[in-house]
Amino acid sequence: MAKAVFHRHQRVYVEPVGTWAVIDKVNPVWAKGFDEPVRVTYDCGLGRDFRADELVAEGEAETRRDGDVTHWRLMRAKNKWHAPDSSGHHPFPGTYPVVVTDQNDWGGWRVPAAEYDRDPALIEMQARLIAAAPRMLKLMKTLVELSSHDADDMPDGVIQIARRAEQLRRLIENDTVEAPKDARQAASL
Repeated sequence: MAKAVFHRHQRVYVEPVGTWAVIDKVNPVWAKGFDEPVRVTYDCGLGRDFRADELVAEGEAETRRDGDVTHWRLMRAKNKWHAPDSSGHHPFPGTYPVVVTDQNDWGGWRVPAAEYDRDPALIEMQARLIAAAPRMLKLMKTLVELSSHDADDMPDGVIQIARRAEQLRRLIENDTVEAPKDARQAASL
């Protein structure tokens, strides 16, 4: 028999997709002759229902998050539209970057071939930036922790940088800070 592990409107981390979502609907599957559901799935509005083992509650995810996303990595995929001979101006002819955010080499970030062909150097830099994002987030958290414990011994400039890092962390983790409304506000972060 299955019991619901999560409830409606609960914020969860959806591991197969690598994103946070809110449970829209709890879907128990009943079978004739049983007093309890035989299976429970959860609709998070991501195109399919997820099992409880594919979701992580917000509190549990906080404790696992630091080590859980460090497996993001940059891989190379074969470019089906350009042979290595015809893409000699690319940094890695015949391939394009893929940032994989799942331990099983799927899920993550990819770029359309036409966009990559337009500016390969920019796309390569974006891929490296995205792959390094979990490590940068961990670095930001460490900076904030250090500045909060030793605020009296830190220079004012470092304290200001730590405050900006905390604002960015909140923006990334979608805590209480709203997204910037214009380019000036985004640049100030």
